[in-house]
Amino acid sequence: MTATALAPSPLDGIRLSFSGLLRSEWIKLRSLRSTVWCYVLIVLATAGFGMLMALSANLGDDSLPQAAQNNIVAQYLTIGGNFTGLIAAVLGVLVISGEYTTGMIRTTYTAAPGRLSAYTAKALVLTVVTFIVGLISIAAALAVSLPIFTLNGVAPELSNPDVLVPLIGSAGYLALIALLSFSLGAILRNSAGGIATAVSLLFVLPVGINIVYSFTGAAWAANIANILPGTVGAAMFAYTGEGSGPAPTPGFDSDGLLTLDQPWMLGIFAAWIVIGLVVGAILTKRRDA
Repeated sequence: MTATALAPSPLDGIRLSFSGLLRSEWIKLRSLRSTVWCYVLIVLATAGFGMLMALSANLGDDSLPQAAQNNIVAQYLTIGGNFTGLIAAVLGVLVISGEYTTGMIRTTYTAAPGRLSAYTAKALVLTVVTFIVGLISIAAALAVSLPIFTLNGVAPELSNPDVLVPLIGSAGYLALIALLSFSLGAILRNSAGGIATAVSLLFVLPVGINIVYSFTGAAWAANIANILPGTVGAAMFAYTGEGSGPAPTPGFDSDGLLTLDQPWMLGIFAAWIVIGLVVGAILTKRRDA
């Protein structure tokens, strides 16, 4: 009795190059309505919060130091990042978990059987596009808020790195929040579970732990809150220029509370992202699609 040969699949022998994978992921990303709406909401929310904060900056003092004016604009225009980060987190999960839900991930891995190239291409396209959209949203916020700031006697030095770095950093924050959430989506492979985990880790857990600290005064609670990704990630758009005060000394104070300066916060944020991506990559490689 002879074995019957299986008919060759039309996809046999077809393998995409990495540049082909990047183009493929770009097409997928811009073809999804959920992606388009998430990015539109990020732009509108950033511009909206910037305009509202500019309206509240009626200081009535023409003698306000230039450093203080720079500080106000940098903080007011980036405050929306605390909310748009939620949208970026949802988007990051959906980019990978949606394919597992629909079963489309099998086609992706057929074209890229090594899997890690597709995983990397997805992460890279998501990060770059989200960063660009973040920059567009900051530009939109500047466009609608600068005239209001001017009327209220606030004229920032936009060419000053003290102002530019937080503004660009807020776009980077969105991109990295999306990337971290992408890793959670790859780990859980479920949209609802990934979104719930990302939102809890980034936004709900810090609030809950701070409530515990406010009632108990337990230093461990405050210390955990201080190293969560949503907390340390905010260092990317923190104003550290003239007039911001001295940087805290890293370490523990007399009450056992952890204090971190900006480099330490950025390092911890990077560690969260690297760990998430590595775990996601390992599970992507080992598990069945």
